[in-house]
Amino acid sequence: MSYARLRLKKNEERRIKSGHLWVYSNEIDVAATPLTGFEPGQPVIVEEQNGRALGLGYVNPHSLIAARLVSRSTDYELNRSLLVHRLQVALAAREARFDQPYYRLVYGESDLLPGLVIDRFGSHFVVQIATAGMERLKDELIDALKKVCKPESILLRADSSMRSLEGLDSYVAQAWGETPERVELVENGVRFLAPVHEGQKTGWFYDHRLNRASLRPWVKGKRVLDVFSYIGAFGVQAAAFGASEVWCVESSAKALDWLHENAALNGVDEAITSVEGDAFEALKQLKDSGETFDVITVDPPAFIKRKKDAKEGMNAYRRINEAAMRLLGKDGILLSASCSMHLSRDELLDTLRGAGRHLDRHVVVLEQGHQGPDHPVHPAIPETEYLKSFTARVVLP
Repeated sequence: MSYARLRLKKNEERRIKSGHLWVYSNEIDVAATPLTGFEPGQPVIVEEQNGRALGLGYVNPHSLIAARLVSRSTDYELNRSLLVHRLQVALAAREARFDQPYYRLVYGESDLLPGLVIDRFGSHFVVQIATAGMERLKDELIDALKKVCKPESILLRADSSMRSLEGLDSYVAQAWGETPERVELVENGVRFLAPVHEGQKTGWFYDHRLNRASLRPWVKGKRVLDVFSYIGAFGVQAAAFGASEVWCVESSAKALDWLHENAALNGVDEAITSVEGDAFEALKQLKDSGETFDVITVDPPAFIKRKKDAKEGMNAYRRINEAAMRLLGKDGILLSASCSMHLSRDELLDTLRGAGRHLDRHVVVLEQGHQGPDHPVHPAIPETEYLKSFTARVVLP
């Protein structure tokens, strides 16, 4: 197959040569290869200013990230065969690490499939396509997934906010078989039903698996507060790990219904108390009511989605962690997390330090957490490392 060529400006190939897979629109020599000459999602050979090929990828002339590489070689066509190979490599890595088929099978650039996320729930697969290039390959992708994993069903959750940046429509569609409204998964020995059709993103967040497991030694016989509970990933596991009482704060009534069903599935619903409402307001009301907890988990949505949100987002992280610390009893444990790519690990730690000093408490870090091994980090692409957490003892003066 003959591919169009996308040429970079002089010296703009350095980042790509260092391993990154993204080409920004201002790095392209539009005099030699005008972006207006390409269709969204069109396969291209990306080349240096001197015409030497850097690799094979796809282009979107309407996006700030104008091209994404999928291979350093131009010998392999961007087709079903390449997708099969990439899926086989990704599957082998997950099967080597996990003894049950519940994990993120594909994590975008880290699995050399930019714009693609696939979560596995046993024989059911949920696919997120975020770019025009992957959307163009949708049929080949479904065929490749069927060949490699032989799924019972494939659900397309093509409704992420990133699609609007690529000029793509939003939709949810059944691509293969019939996916139940909720599918079962097992994490750290605890069973859940994930709402894959209606829930957030794919319906579940596998990235915190190890951080949830780390709760086990801290919560047995303790009173636990789980803030931003969603369907109970932290809270239900804390109860299953032996917590005497778990309070779950969540703004969505529907998510709380799912949470209680997940608690009942594990025989721990009697240990769960749910609080519906805004997290900041709920924590204030709990404080006013004189409630205290031994262990608190705080895992908010991304407060910093864009760099320009940094100041406001940092303030939100400080406020929510300070509010949580106010509810901790003597020498309580706080697990604080952030999924904001634009908040560094050091910044989150400094936020915890600052909140502690404002309350005249010492914050002593016991454990540091990261995203799980089914969310591998590409060392040349800092954007692939986003999740960070600290488990700390908050000590009264």
